[in-house]
Amino acid sequence: MSKKILFINARLEASCFKPGQLLPEDSNLPEIAVAGRSNVGKSSLINALLNTKIAKTGQTPGKTRSINFYNVAIKDSDLKFRLVDLPGYGYAARSKDERNEWKKLISAYVSKRENLKLILHLVDFRHGLLKNDEELQEWLRAYEKNIFVVFTKADKIPKSKWLSLKQSYVKDGLFSCDVPIITSSEKKEGIEALCEFVANFLAD
Repeated sequence: MSKKILFINARLEASCFKPGQLLPEDSNLPEIAVAGRSNVGKSSLINALLNTKIAKTGQTPGKTRSINFYNVAIKDSDLKFRLVDLPGYGYAARSKDERNEWKKLISAYVSKRENLKLILHLVDFRHGLLKNDEELQEWLRAYEKNIFVVFTKADKIPKSKWLSLKQSYVKDGLFSCDVPIITSSEKKEGIEALCEFVANFLAD
């Protein structure tokens, strides 16, 4: 069965490296951000969601050093939104000064953005929430942001173990506004379900 395309006409609006470069908010464009550890598969997931190779992928963790704003339309709907790709965190090979600059940039965006309606927190399904993931969740909750956990790289785990592994992660404790979705960008698993979740969230 072919994948149902929900997100169309995606285009890159801006890549922002400093707080002063952040796009002004548009009252007609709610924003959904994608956050996660370096090498969690953010760019691959964004490309799968938007059905186009719009986000650059690479073998080097920490490749995304800017906040990237994508303008996206929802098929058969008047709804449009911005999908916002945040720099990955937790990559120690970058200099301390560089990591501090990323932190300032992300803080400037998240702390003051009224149009930011939801943050997709990408978590590597093989590892669950690591210390940096837990710290991110606590930080986002302090700003009263909606968090939705999306597990990535599920193709690395036998499918027969998916349900029990997800249940164990939920039981261990995580913050998610709904039941986490398991995805694999490589196998296109869970991508349509995630698209539908986002579309329904925005419609509500």
